[in-house]
Amino acid sequence: MTSESSVPLCEKAEKSLALAKLLFPNEEWIAIEPNIWAAKSRLPQKVIEPEKWEKEMTQVKILTNRGSVAFFLPERVFQGEKGSKTADIVLDGVVLEMKTISGSRATLGGKFKKGYKQGAILLQKCNRNGVEIPKEHSVFIRLLADIPVKSVKAQIAGQLKYRYDNGNFICFFEKTGELHIWTFSELRAIIGT
Repeated sequence: MTSESSVPLCEKAEKSLALAKLLFPNEEWIAIEPNIWAAKSRLPQKVIEPEKWEKEMTQVKILTNRGSVAFFLPERVFQGEKGSKTADIVLDGVVLEMKTISGSRATLGGKFKKGYKQGAILLQKCNRNGVEIPKEHSVFIRLLADIPVKSVKAQIAGQLKYRYDNGNFICFFEKTGELHIWTFSELRAIIGT
């Protein structure tokens, strides 16, 4: 989700499609709903794993209903990465992994760490013949647990210690309906790294 809400929808779609095509040049992109596209190879998931598909659609609609544009990426596991799948989507031209959690503050930290790694792995492994791939990636968490905003920020700041990628942490607090966006830099500044 871009911090610039004034960016036109068509520009967000163009940026997202350009990055999706750069990451997966042989993929076909299918419109699913307004502001949501999916890699054709990912569509069988709707039938094979309908609960997972519905959960991901619920997550992404939190963002697209606020003016973002999303492209569901193909599911890939890279060799030697211990089963880590790549990030879920490109959102407004940035790679994004989505998670939903209902557990504790420790669970929040663990899920963020995994989501961060999934975005980083995708960008590291997709080297396109000398074409520069943006290194920014973000994590979105739909938080079902009742954890205070200050505690969430502190937990994620701790997870970002010694991690220097650019991106955003986007958190939707289900209990209050609030959506917060912090840059990784803002969060790292909390702990002074």
